Amino acid sequence: MTSTPQEAPGADDSGRRPRLTPPIADVRRAVRESFERMRAAGFATDSAASADVLVALSGGPDSLALAAAVAFEAPRAGIAAGAIVVDHGLQPGSAAVAERAARQAVELGLEPVLVRRVEVAAGSGSETGGPEAAARAARYDAIDAALAETGARAVLLGHTLDDQAETVLLGLARGAGAGSLSGMAPQSGSRIRPLLGIRRATTTAFCADSGLEPWRDPHNDEARFSRVRVRNEVLPVLERKLGPGVAEALARTATQLREDDDALHDMAVETIEDLVEHVEAGIGISAGALEANPPALRHRVIRYVVESEFGVSLSRAQTLAAASLVTDWHGQKGVDLPGIRVVRRGRLLVFERAA
Repeated sequence: MTSTPQEAPGADDSGRRPRLTPPIADVRRAVRESFERMRAAGFATDSAASADVLVALSGGPDSLALAAAVAFEAPRAGIAAGAIVVDHGLQPGSAAVAERAARQAVELGLEPVLVRRVEVAAGSGSETGGPEAAARAARYDAIDAALAETGARAVLLGHTLDDQAETVLLGLARGAGAGSLSGMAPQSGSRIRPLLGIRRATTTAFCADSGLEPWRDPHNDEARFSRVRVRNEVLPVLERKLGPGVAEALARTATQLREDDDALHDMAVETIEDLVEHVEAGIGISAGALEANPPALRHRVIRYVVESEFGVSLSRAQTLAAASLVTDWHGQKGVDLPGIRVVRRGRLLVFERAA
């Protein structure tokens, strides 16, 4: 979908741009700094691509503020920016919502603007997070396809500091490890999140100050979704009872845990090279070396080996069961994990496909 860019939304009758308010300045600065980090990490434009980056635009206040800020900052950074609008088809009138968001993107000056409809099967995702996870997986598949189609190297996502705080709380409720509690990274592969330091109230004010009318997703008020309950009930209670700044504290916690998680991951990868050896029926890890390492590293090595070799993500209980063959070995026969058998054979902890 393409069109001639129109007058900037929010301009008055004289054609002047909206005044630079603090919310507009904050969001633009976040985008500008994200572009600078991308450049420092080796990001380069490609004249053969129809866009260098795409904005994932739903039409909501977060993604709409991001799209407007990108439309302002990208030309100044020498970056060609387009947009991808994904219609999940989960609500009546979703096609009209997607087309409206696409028109807003065109009016902002983003090009190309792609609209893609995805199918989210009823009841899908039940084993991996319910309909929210199923919709997210379908959305990212469409985004990845759009990146390939346009030649763009990155997609910019509108996740805010509030989203980060909600993610940490959901991880805490699940009893997840550091990998989950570290929340969303500012960059993970081709996915970039410029607004992780920006509050949702700021993106809403950005839209109001810019004369942009965001779409209000009715799903954001449906308490059947765990994230909505955290957003509308849990976080407000914490703010009232513990004082302001809870969301910021949770986001800081995510950053600190991500640093620790990255360091432990690197240590585990380095350690694995000395511990692992291939055996006839699978892969073995030196039990003595595992026992000599602290639990955090020992468990991470076990999880990493199982996931990389067998494509299975172990829960904490499953990891501890496998580790007991190292730390509490008294001749037991072994442990059955999903599709895997773990046994102790002499000095080795051996992982093999279940018969």
